[in-house]
Amino acid sequence: MPDQRPSQGGGTPVSTPGVPPMQRPLRWLWLAVAIIVLDLATKYWASAMLDYARPVEVLPFFNLTLLHNTGAAFSFLAGHPGWQRWFFAAIAVGASIGLTIWLTRLKRDETLLAASLAAIIGGALGNLYDRLVHGYVVDFLSFHVAGWYYPAFNVADIGITLGAIGLIWESVFGEKRRARRRA
Repeated sequence: MPDQRPSQGGGTPVSTPGVPPMQRPLRWLWLAVAIIVLDLATKYWASAMLDYARPVEVLPFFNLTLLHNTGAAFSFLAGHPGWQRWFFAAIAVGASIGLTIWLTRLKRDETLLAASLAAIIGGALGNLYDRLVHGYVVDFLSFHVAGWYYPAFNVADIGITLGAIGLIWESVFGEKRRARRRA
């Protein structure tokens, strides 16, 4: 639907063409594929090279520590008997489908939004692979300071987090920027 803006004289709104749709928005799925490949490669490496739950210090505040998470973020629901595996798998599939549909509807000037959606899709599918194949997600990046340890995570989690930050950024600043550009 075209944008409706008041005419210069303040009378009847003038119909102006809207921002055209993004051409080939699904090309952003290559970013999702890159995240999946990097995620699975690093998880494979961590599983092959690290002993379970034995930290390898890389920096005074960063360890490589192989852990298996049957829950979600921060091991949410990890202590349950196994139903959560399928619950989180269904969420990952549903979210990936929904975000891909959203991706197809983006406008030409929504590139940060496209990259953010692709990053979330890549992260969700990287962790989905682990859930379906292993029954748990492989985590191995562990940051700590003064005896406090942030929960271990992986490359897929980084993709999801960066994508979420991009979505928040777009929701706060994106529409204002696009409105100024169209004015």
